[in-house]
Amino acid sequence: MSLPIKPKDRCGFDCVSLGEVMLRLDPGEGRIRTARQFQAWEGGGEYNVARGLRKCFQLRTALVSAFVDNEVGRLIEDFICQGGVNTDFVRWRDDDGIGRTVRNGLNFTERGFGIRGAVGVPDRGNTAASQMKPGDIDWEKLFGEIGVRWFHTGGIFAALSPSTAGLAIEAVKAAKKHGTIVSYDLNYRPSLWKSIGGLEKAREVNREIARHVDVMIGNEEDFTASLGFEVKGVDHAISKIETDAFKAMIETAVKEFPNFKVAATTLRRVVSATKNDWSAILWHDGVFHDSRKYPERLKEATEAPLHCARLAHEVLPLTLRIAEIGNVNIISDAGVAVLAAQAALRSAVLNVFVNAAAIEDKAFAQPRMDEAERLMAEGAAMDAKVFGLVKQTILGN
Repeated sequence: MSLPIKPKDRCGFDCVSLGEVMLRLDPGEGRIRTARQFQAWEGGGEYNVARGLRKCFQLRTALVSAFVDNEVGRLIEDFICQGGVNTDFVRWRDDDGIGRTVRNGLNFTERGFGIRGAVGVPDRGNTAASQMKPGDIDWEKLFGEIGVRWFHTGGIFAALSPSTAGLAIEAVKAAKKHGTIVSYDLNYRPSLWKSIGGLEKAREVNREIARHVDVMIGNEEDFTASLGFEVKGVDHAISKIETDAFKAMIETAVKEFPNFKVAATTLRRVVSATKNDWSAILWHDGVFHDSRKYPERLKEATEAPLHCARLAHEVLPLTLRIAEIGNVNIISDAGVAVLAAQAALRSAVLNVFVNAAAIEDKAFAQPRMDEAERLMAEGAAMDAKVFGLVKQTILGN
């Protein structure tokens, strides 16, 4: 049975999202602490849904949020307008001049690389969105008069303050009253809940909201932390994912919340900061649906550095030849060359090890790990031989 979505011709909007949108500042390939310039974007967990639906599928979407009426607020609004999302339900707050009483949120986001994780530095205290409260929005006009087919909000907005939690509850109740489908992304963030009651408060608020949700979305940690559903066989770090255990958890969730028409969880296994395995499970009408798996991505991520290792290995005999025929004036170049080749070789081999170790298909992975090991050993032997010749030529013995 499909979801009972209201007809398009009876509604002004296909989807409306309730959430905070911050100015996102990205240092590119650099680090936040040393950056001298940032690229500006807009971003918000709930808002991103509305923007994606508008840009990818040309659906009519709108945002419910709040900003301070200053240059930063208007910059964020401009980004939202570029995304085609309606801003008629954005509340504007007067600027006090320095942000003492209310301000717009900033989010510094640094990309991870290899074993170094991504870094997010949100600067969102005392924002206009966090001060939204029940009664601020005319939900009757939005859901009753204009009409909305789908309403989306999530745990990030609910965690901004006690008043935003109250507004989220008010919103989902109003949406259900008028037959609008409600989706909710649990999106548990310990740092947001910490100062307003912690895990206990998060579960209290999210379980109240859950009673009015049709489509519940979240990853494994979200369902555990926000709703209290434990996943058997998964450690607290959730480092290993067993699909059957998550299916059992979702079955428990839909029994406790029979209003859930769809329950879905995303599954992620972290290989490195730049390589993650993603998949998902969705429950609907008593049947589970698994997403496609993409194991070839890890295989590709193994083949690429292995190719680089082979190329670096091919350079090593050239460095030996320089060491054999070079005179004392250029012989040090052979030493520098072998160092550079060895650095490239070892770096590539380590990437092969990282990715191949995570591949379940050992018939594919093991031969490539063995080849990488051989290339590194031969490289070390060549390194020693070249440096021996360089030393002998320079010292004359």
